Amino acid sequence: MTQPPPSAVQEFPPTLREVMLRRRWIGVLALCLLVAGIFAWLGQWQLSRAIDTSPPPAGATEQVRPLTDVIQPGEYLDQSLGGQRVSTSGTWVPGDFIVLSQRFNDGDEGYWVSGQLRVADRTSIAVAIGWAPTREKADAAVKRLDAAGATQAEITGRLIDDEGVEVPPASDPLELTRMSPAALLSRWHDIDQLNVYRPYLASATATAGLTDISSPAPTEGSPINWLNIFYAAEWAVFAGFAFYLWYRLAKDAWERDVEAFEEAAASASESTVSTTEDAD
Repeated sequence: MTQPPPSAVQEFPPTLREVMLRRRWIGVLALCLLVAGIFAWLGQWQLSRAIDTSPPPAGATEQVRPLTDVIQPGEYLDQSLGGQRVSTSGTWVPGDFIVLSQRFNDGDEGYWVSGQLRVADRTSIAVAIGWAPTREKADAAVKRLDAAGATQAEITGRLIDDEGVEVPPASDPLELTRMSPAALLSRWHDIDQLNVYRPYLASATATAGLTDISSPAPTEGSPINWLNIFYAAEWAVFAGFAFYLWYRLAKDAWERDVEAFEEAAASASESTVSTTEDAD
């Protein structure tokens, strides 16, 4: 009596659905669901930060506020407060009036004169006092300010973020082209245990024969942060990729099973042919 073919050889290869419903791949799917859920939560968090539901009212930056009501020494300036008009009072520190080059005023290149205004005990803010068209006029203004000594000053102007530090040219290692309180601090006197405001104050009214600095109101920003929306879209893509990864791994396993089935079927067929030939 003829023996049936070995039971190890299946009649049909497994389907992709059958492979996906195996315990191993259901476990991988559960892990992908967890990962996708985390990505979805991160995307939702980014979306919640993308739209400012309580933006400052129009013209808020033009309302003069006390400096201490807007920011404290050492704090970073919030983006919504950039260009805010503030007022403060203090005492000029003689010897700390510094000229900055490459400063434009209504399209004309010139110089700024900056100073250290001591607004409280061991607390100072950098002030852009005014603009001059030539270095000679800027230096003359510095001499007048230094000669006046530690005078009191009432300043109203715009609060502007630190412009950062730039490497000075080799021809003049002391030249400054950016209004940076951090860079000015390294040139100031009497700075031991000194608290300094991170932004600077661009005075609305110049003194010492200087020209008023042109500082128009900042443009109204959009309440939508497109960068955060882009990040949210990225998290959605990552969540979708987690499911694609599960599908791709399961399909690879199915393809390997189909290949193994075909090899086993071919081997069984060859064995049957060989047995038939031997019998003949």
